Amino acid sequence: MKQEQLKILVVEDEPDQRSLISQMLEANGYLVSSADSVESAILMLKQSTADLVFSDWKLGQLSGMDLLNYVRREHPDMGFIIATAYGTITHAVDAMQAGADDYLSKPYQRQSLLLAIEKVAKSLILKKQNRRLTTELSQQQELVGLVGKAACMQKVYSRVQRVSATDATVLIGGESGTGKELAARALFQLSERKHKPFIAINCGSIPESLAEAELFGAEKGAFTGATALKIGKLEAADGGTIFLDEIGELPLLQQTNLLRFLQEGVISRLGQNGEITLDVRVIAATHRDLKHEVAEGRFREDLYYRLNVVPINMPPLRERQEDIGRLVEHFLKLHAGQYKMDQPKLTANTLKQLLDHPWPGNVRELANRIERFVLLGDEDEMIEELAGQPKPLNTNQFSLPDEGIEWEAFEKNCLEQAMNKHQGNRTKAAKFLGLSYKAFLYRLEKHQLV
Repeated sequence: MKQEQLKILVVEDEPDQRSLISQMLEANGYLVSSADSVESAILMLKQSTADLVFSDWKLGQLSGMDLLNYVRREHPDMGFIIATAYGTITHAVDAMQAGADDYLSKPYQRQSLLLAIEKVAKSLILKKQNRRLTTELSQQQELVGLVGKAACMQKVYSRVQRVSATDATVLIGGESGTGKELAARALFQLSERKHKPFIAINCGSIPESLAEAELFGAEKGAFTGATALKIGKLEAADGGTIFLDEIGELPLLQQTNLLRFLQEGVISRLGQNGEITLDVRVIAATHRDLKHEVAEGRFREDLYYRLNVVPINMPPLRERQEDIGRLVEHFLKLHAGQYKMDQPKLTANTLKQLLDHPWPGNVRELANRIERFVLLGDEDEMIEELAGQPKPLNTNQFSLPDEGIEWEAFEKNCLEQAMNKHQGNRTKAAKFLGLSYKAFLYRLEKHQLV
C-alpha cells in the first residue's frame, strides 16, 4: 500500500482545523475525504471505505470512541488514529484498549501527525501481507490435497510445517494410497525451493539395467544405445527437490551411489571421469518396512539412516475415519471444478456407507470413487461396488507356520492366484491384493509372470 494510494478519512467538527489537516495530508500525497461528525463519517464509510480514519475525540454529542467502536465492528482491518485533548491520557488508554492503532495528544506538530500516519500505513501493509500469505498457505494445503483434522494428520501437518523451510532429508512412510507424494509436494511448495524444479521418480518402475543412467545420467557412448548425453533426474533437480518414491525398490548399486551423493553432494554420470556438485534436497517415500529390509540385506543400513533424518508417517484412512466426510467434500469440489460440472450431492445412506468402508486403497481409492461419481452421477453403482468389495484379510488372525515359508515363492504364488482368480485382469488382481497398479506390475516382472 503506497503512500499516494492511502485513503484517509479526517473526522473533525471544527471547520478550520478539518481543512488544515486535510490540506496537510493532501500535500503529502494522501487521498483525503472529511466529515464533521460521527454520523456523517459512518455514512461516508458505508458509501466508500477508507484505509485509515483520523478522528478527533470530541465530536458533538458522540465521540471518536463511538466511531472507533463502529469501525472495529464493521471494518476490523481499517487503520484508526485518534486525537485527544491535552491532559486526557485516560482517553488515549481507553482508545488503545478498544483497538486504535495510535493516538496524538493535542496540540500536536505537523511532523507528529505525518509520522503517526506513516507508522499505521506500514502496519496496514504488514497486515495485508500476512492475510495474503495465510491465504496462499491455505490454498497450497488444499492444492496438494492434505485434508483432515484427525490427530494423526495434525502430527503430519506439524512436521511438514517445521521442516519445510529446511533442507533436511525426509523419509515418508505409509501404505499405498495414503498420500505420500502429496506430503512431499507440500514440503516442496512450502519451502524456499518452490520456484525451482520438483522431480518425482518411482524407483520401483525403473528397469534395473537403466537405473543408474536414469538417476545419475550418462555420457554419450557410455553404454549401447547411449547416442547422446543423458541428464539424470538428480542433475535435473539441481537447486530444487527430488522425490524418490518407493525408495525400497532401488537396486543395491544405486543405493551406494545415492548414499555417496547424500554424504558428499556430488555425482558422476555413467561413463564420466569427473564429478558434478549438486544442490538438491532429497525426499524419499516407501510403503516397505525399511528396518526389515535392512535386516534382510536388501537395503543399506547406512543409507537408511541418511534418509531417515526426519521421518513422516502417513496414516491409513481406516485410522482417520473422522476425516472421510471432509475428504468426500474435498474431492467432490475438486473433481467438479476439474471437469467444469455441477457439484453433485450424496444421499445420507451413501455417505454412511462411505464412512463405514475400510478403504484398503486408502485416500487414493476414495478419490477415484468420488471422481467416477462426479463424472457418471451413478450413486447406485458406487453402493454396489462398496457392498461387493471383499473385506481385507485381518492379518492379526493370520499365523505363519512353525517351519516358516519361502517368501519369494509365496509372493509368486499369491500373484499367480490373483491373476487366475480374475482371468488375467491385472487391474482387478492388483486391487484384490491391495497393491497399486505400478507395484503389482513390478512384482509380475520380478517373478517373470508377464
